[in-house]
Amino acid sequence: MDITLDIETIPSQNADVLDAIRKSVAENFKAPSTLTKEQAAIDLGMTDKDEIKFTGKDAMLARWVERFRGEKTEEVAQEQWRKTSFDGATGQIAVIGLAFGDEEPETFHSDDWADKEASVLRAAFERIADSFSPQSDRRPVFIGHYITGFDLRFLFQRAVVLGIKPPSIIPFHARPWDDHVFDTMTRWAGHNGSIRLDALCQALGIPSPKNGIDGSKVWDYVRDGRIAEVAAYCAGDIRATRAAYRRMTFANSAQPELLAA
Repeated sequence: MDITLDIETIPSQNADVLDAIRKSVAENFKAPSTLTKEQAAIDLGMTDKDEIKFTGKDAMLARWVERFRGEKTEEVAQEQWRKTSFDGATGQIAVIGLAFGDEEPETFHSDDWADKEASVLRAAFERIADSFSPQSDRRPVFIGHYITGFDLRFLFQRAVVLGIKPPSIIPFHARPWDDHVFDTMTRWAGHNGSIRLDALCQALGIPSPKNGIDGSKVWDYVRDGRIAEVAAYCAGDIRATRAAYRRMTFANSAQPELLAA
């Protein structure tokens, strides 16, 4: 049996993490690497062309840092904090989606998401364990889009942090070419390549799963009490990934799976 997997993650809910980020940003605040001398001058309200011309870039950026350190520290800290949703050491799982073979996707989440991550993780692990019979079943293949580079790694890290023992059949440390995983991104783009799921779907004629929401909006939806919509989005990604897997393995090349509305 094949298991298609997708997770949706959110930034750290530990206030100490955000406080540490704020402190680090304040102590090490610097101009963005993309900031040009000309843009810095505009931001600083400089209009004297000669002053701009004869001010070196380093000096201009130093002025920019001094001027905007207090104003932009919180903005930069919030940007960095949001990125903890990609870090299993500090981020948190909001939704786990699973589809067993041809069955409809199942999603595991809680409306009381802030302190229910462990319960969600346990429920998903129990469902995986219950689906497998070592005496009669072959070991399942786990299917996902960038599953080897993100989903499996994040699940493993959260299980370790929370002290929840996972089923042994989950190939947490699999490489993209191992037999017990099928990573649609790396199988399509190669080990060092990448392709977005919606772009892959477009190439294969599969309806895009991105229906008004994408990964960058997950936290905003969860924060605003719309986690059910995130779960539906997760289920859509699972359907799309499974359809891509079938096309890429020539299992169903003539009739791409249609996504549920």
